Amino acid sequence: MTLTGDNLSLRTGAPTGPAATVWPVSELGLRNDVYRRPLATALERLGLGEGWRCVDVGAGAGDVSVALAELVGRSGRVYAVDSDPLARDETARAAAAAGEGQVVSLTQAAEDLVLPERVQLAYCRFLLMHVRDPAAVLRRMAGAVVGGGYVVAQEPVTSAGRIGGLPLSMPDALRPDVGAWLPALVREAGMELVDAWAEAPAGAGPGPVADYLHSLTEVDPGDEPIVLPPLVTVIGRVAEAERRPLLPRR
Repeated sequence: MTLTGDNLSLRTGAPTGPAATVWPVSELGLRNDVYRRPLATALERLGLGEGWRCVDVGAGAGDVSVALAELVGRSGRVYAVDSDPLARDETARAAAAAGEGQVVSLTQAAEDLVLPERVQLAYCRFLLMHVRDPAAVLRRMAGAVVGGGYVVAQEPVTSAGRIGGLPLSMPDALRPDVGAWLPALVREAGMELVDAWAEAPAGAGPGPVADYLHSLTEVDPGDEPIVLPPLVTVIGRVAEAERRPLLPRR
C-alpha cells in the first residue's frame, strides 16, 4: 500500500482451551514489529497459552503465525491463511526455521475461510482495509470459532497518521480508515464487543519507527516527526449459542 503525506509518498504494509501461560511483550518474538504491543495486550487479556487452536487470516509471511505457535506450544495449532500461494510458502519456511511444526499454511481468500476444525482465536491485521465487505469477513472468521471463543482484529485509521505534521493516505487501500469503524463492525458481525482501543507508534529521528518506515519503503524520513497510523484493536467474543457447523465451501 502507499502512504502519502503531501509531497511525501511512502509504501508500507503489514510486517509481514484454557490458557496456562501469559507472555510479556518482549517474549512475543516480534521485536522488530513496532505494532507488537497492542497485539501482546490482546493476547494477555485473553490468556492465550498452550493448547489453543488459532487462525491468522491474511498471514502474509507468517511472522504473527509463528509467534502464536510459540505461545500455543506443541499441543496447540495455528492455521496461517493467505490468498497468495507465495505467502503460504514463506510461512512454511519461517515455521520450519523456528521449529514450529504446528503451523499449518492454507491458501484461501478471507471471504472463503474454511478450516478443518473450529479454533478458539481468529486473528487478522491490516486485512479488512483491503476487502470490500469487512463485516462479511468478520462473520466468516466468527464462523470458524468455537462458541465462547474470540476474534481479534487490528486495523488502522490511516488519515490520523502524520509525517512532519502532514496527514497520511493510502490510495491503493479500499478502506484505509476502516479502523474507525471496527468496533461497530464487530457488533454488526454478530459478536459481543469485549474491548477496543487504539495505539499509535511515534518517533522523531533515528529509532525503531523511522527504521520501520525505511525498511518497508526505502524512503528515509530523516528527522521528521512521525506518528504512524493508529492501530485500532478489537476483541470480539462469539456467543456460546452460536455453535454452528463448519461453514461449507463456496
